[in-house]
Amino acid sequence: MDANEHRVNFANYIPVAVSLLAKIARRKGWRRDNPTAGIEKLEVPEERKKPHVAWPDKAVKKMREKGQGLARLIFEIGIGSVQRPGDWVGFVWGDFDGNNLKLKQNKTGVELLLPCTRELKRELLKAKAALPDAPNEGRPILAKADGSVMSYHTMARIMRKERERLGFTQYDLHALRYRGVKELAYAGRDDDEISSYSGHMTKAMIRKYVGEARQEMLARSANKKREKA
Repeated sequence: MDANEHRVNFANYIPVAVSLLAKIARRKGWRRDNPTAGIEKLEVPEERKKPHVAWPDKAVKKMREKGQGLARLIFEIGIGSVQRPGDWVGFVWGDFDGNNLKLKQNKTGVELLLPCTRELKRELLKAKAALPDAPNEGRPILAKADGSVMSYHTMARIMRKERERLGFTQYDLHALRYRGVKELAYAGRDDDEISSYSGHMTKAMIRKYVGEARQEMLARSANKKREKA
């Protein structure tokens, strides 16, 4: 970990991997302890923490015009559900009633009913129609080729490859959630309405992205009035 402190995420994964090996060793009777017990994670230096940049209009437009396959579906789930990426892989077809998605958030345990955006509904119906058979309720919406649940890392890899292809790697998975928050603000929703949709996202985080959206709208409105003057 010390040797890899320049890449914190990798360094922090080392004890996780060793712990998994230690569990196997204990089951086989090779050792009785876990050498990683009590190891603390390294902190990411403040200067290296990158803020999530909400997807701008041009990136959203390009993804909707040229995005392909699972990447396009992941994209619409991210914006349309306004949930954390870790929750996206948990959606199963039984959660979709044709108009809404239901969810119990992994982090908070909060249960939500999420009306689908027009684009999300279209992608879900297209994905469902493309399946060889009618899916059972427990089949993951984001699934691997064999129908099993897709891991977060597989989903991230699919999206990273598509973002590289389209030329906007600076906009990550988490930023799709914030784009969804901004779209709710563009639609005139207040903070409480947005919070009910996002499911207890902190008010400070809501204010950050909602504030950006409202500033943009006010600036455009002011500019129109200036041009008419």
